[in-house]
Amino acid sequence: MDYRKIITIEPGKRGGQPCIRGLRLTVSDVLSYLASGMSEAQVIEDFPELTPEDFRACLAFAADRERHTRVLKA
Repeated sequence: MDYRKIITIEPGKRGGQPCIRGLRLTVSDVLSYLASGMSEAQVIEDFPELTPEDFRACLAFAADRERHTRVLKA
């Protein structure tokens, strides 16, 4: 999935954190809700502007970021 059309980063919005479609809802917010045990349906109930594609974009963004994470020796 090409999450770049959904995940936006704006310096003046939420401290430059990755957000969903320019909304003030961050990727981290969505992932935290899912990690706490909420279902997509429950999150959408609280944030009806979200779509199932937004969730896939958050997961794809997180997976891509994880692929690029490296630990360097001191």
